Amino acid sequence: MDLSMKEIMEILFNIVYLITLWAIVFNMFKNANKLNSKYTKLGKLVAWTFALLAIGDTGHVGFRVVAYLKDGITESAALLGYGKFATSITVTFFYVLLLIIWKVRYNEKYNYFTHILFASGLVRLVLLVLPGNEWTSVVAPFNWAIYRNIPLMILGLGVAGLFLSSAKKEKDNTFKWIGIMILISYGFYIPVILFAHINPTIGMLMIPKTVAYLAAAFIAYYGVFKNKNENKNIQA
Repeated sequence: MDLSMKEIMEILFNIVYLITLWAIVFNMFKNANKLNSKYTKLGKLVAWTFALLAIGDTGHVGFRVVAYLKDGITESAALLGYGKFATSITVTFFYVLLLIIWKVRYNEKYNYFTHILFASGLVRLVLLVLPGNEWTSVVAPFNWAIYRNIPLMILGLGVAGLFLSSAKKEKDNTFKWIGIMILISYGFYIPVILFAHINPTIGMLMIPKTVAYLAAAFIAYYGVFKNKNENKNIQA
């Protein structure tokens, strides 16, 4: 096993990221039942949402760490493929739960737009299980990466828009910043989808994308579980 400095730094980043994210999730669950009963439902939803993110990323970046330490990235295509598949499933449900959180947080009703977002999530899940993805291939088909990510873009950006719109009306800083972090994450993720197959170095943008998700977890933990001034805006 002969690792470059870049690979060592990626391994360390992934390990620190997973430990930090799981620590936040653990504390979310720990504090959920300590919330006022009026806020417990929201707290548990937030905890499960970021638990899904942690589970999926354990498969994704966690398997990358294993691949580096075992046989190397090139020789571990199947392992990495399973990790990508796992995180693709969990991140879809991550955004579906965020949509439910939006409804609970602001006492909103589902409408035509939210139904489109739910439908996008369903289309995404169907696309993920189709054989054309070739998850275990060394070089996965580029066109299928586009197909499966279009509904994710609709779902994720739609959820971000809902949070930003409702948070502005309610003067809710917590979910305003979560919405911003979602937009930032997509700002780094879209170039990876479109151009990483041409220039693999662009894949490094996944690091700031991951940091944006971690920032969203910190913001959610502080705003929902620790900041009583923010909690006063939560609707029963």
